[in-house]
Amino acid sequence: MLTVTTANVNGLRAAAGKGYLPWLAATDADVVCLQEVRALEDQLPEAVRRPEGWHAVWAPAAAKGRAGVALLTRREPEAVRVGFGAPEFAASGRYVEADLPGVTVASLYLPSGEVGTERQAEKERFMAAFLPYLTALRARAAAAGREVLVCGDWNIAHREADLKNWRANRKSSGFLPEERAWLTRVLAPDDGGLTDVVRAQYPAQEGPYSWWSYRGQAFDRDTGWRIDYHMATPGLAARCVKAYVERAATHAERWSDHAPVTAVYDLKATPPAA
Repeated sequence: MLTVTTANVNGLRAAAGKGYLPWLAATDADVVCLQEVRALEDQLPEAVRRPEGWHAVWAPAAAKGRAGVALLTRREPEAVRVGFGAPEFAASGRYVEADLPGVTVASLYLPSGEVGTERQAEKERFMAAFLPYLTALRARAAAAGREVLVCGDWNIAHREADLKNWRANRKSSGFLPEERAWLTRVLAPDDGGLTDVVRAQYPAQEGPYSWWSYRGQAFDRDTGWRIDYHMATPGLAARCVKAYVERAATHAERWSDHAPVTAVYDLKATPPAA
């Protein structure tokens, strides 16, 4: 079995003081994909930087206090790659991938965007550069007999079932028609070719949401967004035996505005016939 968790930590130093470390000590995950670390490796406490029992790969952003992704793996990766070949985003702290036996696992933090600003333009440039990379990555992996799993905060709710107040957010970054169309391309067999693992497990359910604003009573009312995804090649997605959001029991027990999203893959299982 391969258990993988993705978690936007909303600042790892802050999360470490709110419950992240006990969570990490208790998790059964073999791989943890982190986003929005917002710190250089040497700014992190030793217990966070080098957690016992883990190999840690850090990909911080050149801009201080922004972005930053990481991968924690129980076994040492065979290879590690930071970035996806786009010069603009080479030091943006938004993508890192590692090769494990039979599978390449990546942590992604796609820009959040803001309509009518340079932040949205940056998001659009990122999306335009990233989709061809995903297509090429899937092709390379297939040629090598490997699977691919890209986990992280994609900052796009794909369908109406992926956010509670979708009607009020039709003109908001994260639910714009062009963003949703791009995510459809990520999932198209003849384009990105990936599968939304959690949605495949819950095809008819609203949510399960993974992000709730700290404002108001969004968490208590479950007024959330599903923007943290496991995107896998179809062969790996078919081997998922369960997937779930690790939603905190209470608002006070949250250590981020996102909840970890976990999936368990049976790598030895034979996927069902297409």
